[in-house]
Amino acid sequence: MRGIEAEPVTIEVDLSRGLPAWVMVGLADTSVKESRERIRSALTNAGFEFPLRHITINLSPADRRKEGSHFDLPVAIGVLLSSGQIESTSPLPFMAAELGLDGSLRPTRGVLSLAIFAKSQGFSQMIVAPENAVEAAMVEGLDVFSATSLLDVVAHLSAKTVLLPFDGSSLSVELLESSKRLLRDLVDVRGQHHARRAIEIAAAGQHHLLMVGAPGVGKSMLAERVPSILPPLTSEQQLEVARIYSAVGDQSSRPVMSRVPPYRSPHHTASDVAMIGGGSIPKPGEVSRAHRGVLFLDELPEFRRTVLEVLRQPLESGEVCVSRAADSLAFPARFQLIAAMNPCPCGYLGHVSVTCKCSPTQVQRYQSRLSGPLLDRFDLRIHVPVVDREELLRQGEGESSAVVAARVATARTRQYARQGVANAELQVKQLQAVASLGADAQRLVDRAMTRFNLSARSYHRMLKVARTIADLQGCEDIGVSQISEALQFREEI
Repeated sequence: MRGIEAEPVTIEVDLSRGLPAWVMVGLADTSVKESRERIRSALTNAGFEFPLRHITINLSPADRRKEGSHFDLPVAIGVLLSSGQIESTSPLPFMAAELGLDGSLRPTRGVLSLAIFAKSQGFSQMIVAPENAVEAAMVEGLDVFSATSLLDVVAHLSAKTVLLPFDGSSLSVELLESSKRLLRDLVDVRGQHHARRAIEIAAAGQHHLLMVGAPGVGKSMLAERVPSILPPLTSEQQLEVARIYSAVGDQSSRPVMSRVPPYRSPHHTASDVAMIGGGSIPKPGEVSRAHRGVLFLDELPEFRRTVLEVLRQPLESGEVCVSRAADSLAFPARFQLIAAMNPCPCGYLGHVSVTCKCSPTQVQRYQSRLSGPLLDRFDLRIHVPVVDREELLRQGEGESSAVVAARVATARTRQYARQGVANAELQVKQLQAVASLGADAQRLVDRAMTRFNLSARSYHRMLKVARTIADLQGCEDIGVSQISEALQFREEI
């Protein structure tokens, strides 16, 4: 594995005369070198003989570092073939699994990328541990066999007992429905009509959103419900996201076959490496785990400035480049940024009933933690007001996530049919083609740019938001009403 991509490694096993020894060459790391003890115990406990000869294992190419426990099974099969304990008359399938001391097959990370690689190399079969069968079966045109032990693999290779291909087609629909039931519903949100409208527009056009408000007004509650109104991932997007989670070995927080967009909410103590990825051997970070989904940053000014500034590149390009002495890799990071913050350190600046205790200097210092270029990248910026207690008790139930999600899906369908991407991903030339303005709308935009001193980036982002509002309303052209509403969502922080 190199990042989320797989590269070819040829395993050569040679048994020769001399003192019994195990020599592994080819820049293997500790996890690969330790396979000797796992393989020896697995072969012995499975009823095979561990050859008392000079065993040389070569992992080619020799100048590329190898890591991971997925080499255990193919190396063990190589030893058995070289020692003549088994014979295989057909071409060997692609194999990737860790071995237990009792000969059982155990899961390993990155199997989905390995399966994609196996398909590209012309393999038609792949053998994995039962826990990895679901993700490997996501690759079409590849027969995946789930084996529980080394003996099952040997029996399959010797054609004594043929394993049946794993079928995970029915799991996808079941998993989507079960994942939807776990999502939090917008029906729980009372009041906050302006904020609800903002997250609907943000979801429809995949726009970045910043919410400012006092503690307890519902900023986090709103952000947690954004995934419930987003369209399900397409098959291609599902595969992109699954590869990332497979590569990092994180299947506890998200099922690999889930079609629900990912939702990540790192704590404000996260480091820049945890946010964008890295390490001695670079691995994806939070921005990549939020790929095709939502990255929610609560208490935005509390994040270290270096962490916030590293977000600027992936917000624009949709990928993050991680350069280290060992390697330089690019990870996908096309996420939707939702952020929340208080207006001041105590959180009650402008509150209707609680007096703010912060000095103007403290407020200025707190708000200046966010740079202008970062704020400029938020398509929508809103203040979330306090809901009056009596009004909150009088409020009936608002629209459910299912109702809002239907409108969002319709708007997103219009965007993909028209330009192939969400409105937030439009390039300037594409935006000019799909966001032409009438005379009245153009005059309003000209006045707004002069009054609010909008930058070129702010102007284009405002047009993208107006285009999304028009899509939600089913309008082909952008008029004064759409421009006016888009300007309402660019409040000063």
